[in-house]
Amino acid sequence: MSGVALQCDALRVSLDGREVLHGIDLALAAGRWTAIAGPNGAGKTTLLKALAQLLPAQGRIALLGRPAADWPARERARAIAWLGQAESGAEDLLAHDVVMLGRLPHQDWLGLPDEADRAAVHGAMQETQSWDWRDRPLGSLSGGERQRVLLARALAVGAPLLLMDEPLSHLDPPHQADWLAIVRRHVARGGTAVSVLHEIALALQADDLLLLQDGRVAHHGPTADPATHRALEAVFQQRVAVHAVAGRWVALPVEAP
Repeated sequence: MSGVALQCDALRVSLDGREVLHGIDLALAAGRWTAIAGPNGAGKTTLLKALAQLLPAQGRIALLGRPAADWPARERARAIAWLGQAESGAEDLLAHDVVMLGRLPHQDWLGLPDEADRAAVHGAMQETQSWDWRDRPLGSLSGGERQRVLLARALAVGAPLLLMDEPLSHLDPPHQADWLAIVRRHVARGGTAVSVLHEIALALQADDLLLLQDGRVAHHGPTADPATHRALEAVFQQRVAVHAVAGRWVALPVEAP
């Protein structure tokens, strides 16, 4: 997959009467994983929600080269899979049924799941290692188990665009590594992934890093680029330093002077 997956021009978003994003121009490459990072309050979640059409915004947004306004809602729901931060609701639904909700954009109105839907749900739950508790209510699961079910719901959509806001919350290190492998497989299949991450070490494993500061783009570039490392250190006020460790880039905290 080549080209631009998500694009915005002069994007502005206001929340509670305060402008959070200030005229952002951005093009995210298709077939790559972009991690969004930056200090608290930089506008990371707001940007991701605006790109996913979950917040009203001013400016132009395009999905897969097509203006967002031209996408019928059902077609857009098949193109974008969303995993939000600390999602609530559906506590009484069985985990299997929660994941099946990801197939709604593919089903006829009031239609029953077909074999393709069941196969997609099974595959997504196997990939996230959540199949074993498919018959348990969502509300009975631990935070990590719940997060893996919600990730399975996003994967079950089968969308080319996978947008995730803080997807690693409640996941222990082994399952963070599993999530990393899932994202890489999605991209290897030709998909595009965009994730907001506070875990800078994992954000540096992405193909590209988008750094926000005060509602503006501070830097956007490949994670292996030294310029990206310098920009990362700058947005965190030199309180982190990027190092190469075991063939990977990591950001280590720096003590205050």
